[in-house]
Amino acid sequence: MRYYVLDRGDQLSVDLAEQFHTLAAQHHFVMDAESPNIVISIGGDGTMLHAFHTFIDRISDIAFVGVHTGHLGFYSDWKADELPELVELMSNSLLSEDIPPRIVKYPLLELTIHKKSGTTSHIALNEFTLKGVDGTLVAQIDINDQLFEMFRGDGICISTPSGSTAYNKSLGGAMVHPTIEALQIAEIASINNRIYRTMGSPLLLPKHHHSDIYSRKDQRLLLTVDHKNFTIDDLISVSCQVSKQKISFARYRPYPFWNRVRSAFLEE
Repeated sequence: MRYYVLDRGDQLSVDLAEQFHTLAAQHHFVMDAESPNIVISIGGDGTMLHAFHTFIDRISDIAFVGVHTGHLGFYSDWKADELPELVELMSNSLLSEDIPPRIVKYPLLELTIHKKSGTTSHIALNEFTLKGVDGTLVAQIDINDQLFEMFRGDGICISTPSGSTAYNKSLGGAMVHPTIEALQIAEIASINNRIYRTMGSPLLLPKHHHSDIYSRKDQRLLLTVDHKNFTIDDLISVSCQVSKQKISFARYRPYPFWNRVRSAFLEE
């Protein structure tokens, strides 16, 4: 097994990374920073986002495993004191075809950003947001090449199903099971009065639909793709759709999504 470990950088995460390397060596795993089969993220969900974007060019060849060192890790199956059990299960899966890991695949968000200065493409694991820097964002939102609404407000958030429990949830968006191939559009503090109108509620689009967001005034904008921020003053439009690529997670034991939701938001 070729593996790579990416940690959050705090002392606990660094120590756990060293412990993982020691345990992995005992089971003859090979550390490979260039072409791993498995990437271990040790930290929190932000660490997993960093790991995802680090290997974005090889995303179809890698499965991720999360170990969380804090209080909440939506992408993490394992706690800090469970590393020996994790490595043992990983080793057993190599030795027997009868106990392979279960690979689950979650949909991603594909973005094409059109600017006067050029075009770039991005993939998001959690969400994409567009906000006004100096004032109200004014943007036209099209769905399937048809005008849907003219938006005025603080911003727009478009999330994946696995990202629906993050920023999207704080905006009143729905939590969506991550096996559902869809994207969700949520408004951030929209302006609604007798002059201006928006839908005012989140929208869920299936994978064969797409949405385009057009800048409708000269404005400086903050565009965020997961944990990456870009300031843009020449935006033409952003095209959003469910990506053909997916992220893979290696499940060495069951951890149903709704159990994660209950643990994260309902249990004390």
